[in-house]
Amino acid sequence: MNYLVTVLADKQQVEEACTTLKQDGVPSKTLTILGQGYQSADEFGLVAPNYQANKRAKKLAYMLVPFGFAAGYIFNVLTGIQLFSFTNPIMEHIIGGILGALSGFLGAIIVCGGVCFISNRDALTYRNRFNAGKYILVIKGQDNLIRQATRLLRQFEPEYIQGYEEPV
Repeated sequence: MNYLVTVLADKQQVEEACTTLKQDGVPSKTLTILGQGYQSADEFGLVAPNYQANKRAKKLAYMLVPFGFAAGYIFNVLTGIQLFSFTNPIMEHIIGGILGALSGFLGAIIVCGGVCFISNRDALTYRNRFNAGKYILVIKGQDNLIRQATRLLRQFEPEYIQGYEEPV
């Protein structure tokens, strides 16, 4: 399934675009309008990038923290590094595991705070335009429908038009 996201300046323009699309055979169930008086960005699922980054960081931390603990524990066992002079060898291994788990947690925060945030920049762009009072028209369909809609929407000189493929 593919998506076509179009940003239009005002309500009149988005309604004219929808009318033109429907007259040319685009099913109304494939059209979604985001804007004042229509569906909100949150209802559509256009979530804030920071929320998505936090969600991904938590998901990655669930995987990296146990792995980091195990790696830290095994590393301390293999190297025999003594971190503190007042602890026994078992406590040294556990402390190594805790330090490894903290490293895994920090890695999850750094990676998803940076890399995952960058991957959501389009959502931020659309949210900013939505907050500026623009209207967003989303069309969901097969390739031929998206090409037809793109051709029809270009006559309205949209502020922004972008096609996306749904990840498998």
